[in-house]
Amino acid sequence: MTTTPPPAEADVAVVGAGPVGLLLALLLGRRGWRVEVLERQAAAYGRPRAVHLDHEAARILQNAGIMDDLAPQTEVMDSYLWRNAAGTALLWLDGAPEAPTVSGWPASTMFYQPDLERLLAEAVSREPGVRVRMGHDVRDVAIGPVSGPARGESVSVQADGPGGACAQVRARWVIGSDGADSRIRQLAGLDVTDHHYQAQWLIVDVRPAEPVRWSPLNIQVCDPARPTTAVSGGVGRRRFEFMRLPGDAADDFGSAATAWRLLEPWDLTPANAVLERHAVYTFGARLVDQWRRGPLLVAGDAAHQMPPFAGQGLCSGLRDAASLAWKLDLVLAGRAPGTLLDSYASERRPQVRAAIDFSVELGKIICVLDPEAAAARDRDFAPIAEAGPVPLPDPPPPGPGVWLPGDPRAGQLALQAPVGLDGSRARLDDATGGGWVLLGHGADGVEGSDGVDGANPAGDLLAGAARWWAALGGRCFQLTPGGPLQDSTGAYGRWFGTLERDTVLIRPDSYLFGTAAGPGAAARLVDALRSALEGAAITAIGQG
Repeated sequence: MTTTPPPAEADVAVVGAGPVGLLLALLLGRRGWRVEVLERQAAAYGRPRAVHLDHEAARILQNAGIMDDLAPQTEVMDSYLWRNAAGTALLWLDGAPEAPTVSGWPASTMFYQPDLERLLAEAVSREPGVRVRMGHDVRDVAIGPVSGPARGESVSVQADGPGGACAQVRARWVIGSDGADSRIRQLAGLDVTDHHYQAQWLIVDVRPAEPVRWSPLNIQVCDPARPTTAVSGGVGRRRFEFMRLPGDAADDFGSAATAWRLLEPWDLTPANAVLERHAVYTFGARLVDQWRRGPLLVAGDAAHQMPPFAGQGLCSGLRDAASLAWKLDLVLAGRAPGTLLDSYASERRPQVRAAIDFSVELGKIICVLDPEAAAARDRDFAPIAEAGPVPLPDPPPPGPGVWLPGDPRAGQLALQAPVGLDGSRARLDDATGGGWVLLGHGADGVEGSDGVDGANPAGDLLAGAARWWAALGGRCFQLTPGGPLQDSTGAYGRWFGTLERDTVLIRPDSYLFGTAAGPGAAARLVDALRSALEGAAITAIGQG
């Protein structure tokens, strides 16, 4: 007779130990919460899937303590060339590897996913409050009331463990980061809208025996005879994607023999390369209608899927984790009501929808199989290519959520440029520790009586606001010529000038809650944030 052990107690149960689930567990663990991670696979997958990070995703990983270790194993994208079968350029997307971005990281970075997952797993293993249980397949959840001071709901998660053993976890919140076929999404009854894009592609990951420098690093071949993607898969690796054509036999298209045949025009053969992975994927475009039902939420591929042409699949999942982590933190700590989590969906859904739409539109460019239609496309794109490279688009902005009412600057990413911490060129988030930050730019001031780091912002807060801000974990900093944080490159002077403000309040996910200027600026921002969090108000950006 199989006995079920007493349930493990956790603040949050994360279902799925991919990059999104591990990042969320890491961010919550570092905030002191107990997290149980349940993964149905017995071991890490160990094969690449995502290969691209944009600058915001890199910043998220930096704030998780991962990116500095991952960066030496990545390739910065110089450009992304879209060309036709004859080699004529249709579109140049310029990676501008030397140009600074608002996040302080390259606009586009290519990486090997097992490297990222290894670093995340190692970081999670160092968090005493986080436990990862592999080989645990969640089969059911049951929601029940919590009595006493905690009040609210708890979730009992039942899973089948190794050898048929049963396992239970009781948590306040359950996050499904368990992929496109998410069990948690199904159990929560969250519907998904299909945005009517579907195509099958053979994904091939190859490691050449000798180092090869590809220039441009990333290429889309818009050839109706065989639409093809050739991009970096991280240092020393290449990712190829070949569209399945109507005449391709289903039982043969995903074979190693087909992979080598399609690689041959790229001078890659078994004699000079290793085939690390080959698999047929169906690219789709789907978005969950609701991101939450009670204490059950979804993130990553459980919430959205999109074609890979814009490289936004994993980036979107990492944004989910960054947004969800600080909101769960405040709700668990009793500093905000559970309705704060409604802003997770309201902020993230428009961002993801924009990423899906952009990815689908790019897919329409490459996936043209009719030669006459392809020729017409080429003529339409000729003026664009002749105009020269165009910059990579920035990640889409968030939707309504926790923002300063009436501030059109709210929802922008805060600038991260070198700040010269004690004479160094440290990045802003490293120098401030991330989290909740009030940042002022201007003349020297004096440290606040509460001892919070900084000058004007700290001195601007009255005692009650200062105590609330400190209890939130907020810190205050002033960029001054003689202070510990200095505008090393002049970038902040230009940025604050563009904002036409001298004080900003930065959220833990690096977005601006709001901006203000003049006497009492910091106090007004903190008071507005307190009202927003305590009322869990959802505000449209730029509207009162």
